[in-house]
Amino acid sequence: MQRRNDRQTLSGLSRRGVLLLLPLTVGACATGRPEPAPPPAASPFAPRYGALEDGGYRVPGVPADEMKDRNRRALVDDPTGQAPGTLVVDPKNRFLYLVQENGKALRYGVGVGREGLAFSGTAEVAYKRAWPRWTPTQNMIAREPGKYQKWAGGMEGGETNPLGARALYLFKGGKDTLYRIHGTNEPWSIGEAVSSGCIRMMNQDVIDLYQRVPDGTKVVVRPAARGLQASRAEALLNSM
Repeated sequence: MQRRNDRQTLSGLSRRGVLLLLPLTVGACATGRPEPAPPPAASPFAPRYGALEDGGYRVPGVPADEMKDRNRRALVDDPTGQAPGTLVVDPKNRFLYLVQENGKALRYGVGVGREGLAFSGTAEVAYKRAWPRWTPTQNMIAREPGKYQKWAGGMEGGETNPLGARALYLFKGGKDTLYRIHGTNEPWSIGEAVSSGCIRMMNQDVIDLYQRVPDGTKVVVRPAARGLQASRAEALLNSM
């Protein structure tokens, strides 16, 4: 009888020991588990150039590692000397500036096509369009008929349209200069000289600019080159 009581006592002590050790064991496991890594800091690049839905169309995001720093939208010291609210296009350096107050300007990287070299001087934004229709110029069709002839009647706005998400149409003295500031579905071309088109911007940037610039905004287009090319462009505009 005494032996049975001893065994029961030992069994009870063993169970209590296990119960006492269990929290220590669980606590040791919890302490030993590595802490989760903190989420990566949000890149200031992502909100500006991430994918977005706009007007029923999808604008793809622009990978940060595929764009040079100089081509990203930035607030800089104004190098233009123009009044606040003025748009200044610098095709030579491939920048577009929207002049701000207090000596600052919003700078956007742009790509420049051949049509973007055909005008310099002062104009105004006559009107703007979201997801605009595009029609290639006669010069573009003559230069690359295999590529552009099929669109001679125009292409409806959309994700594959060369004018991208927005377009600003420049007039001078009531005449269309045929000069456009527009988006592009080829963001890799920003900062480059390209074969066709006027002044192209990343879709995210041209959407931003569109919201800031009213009709009638003054636009100053700096000459891309001096001499014969600029003279011919001016003569062409004056003859329209």
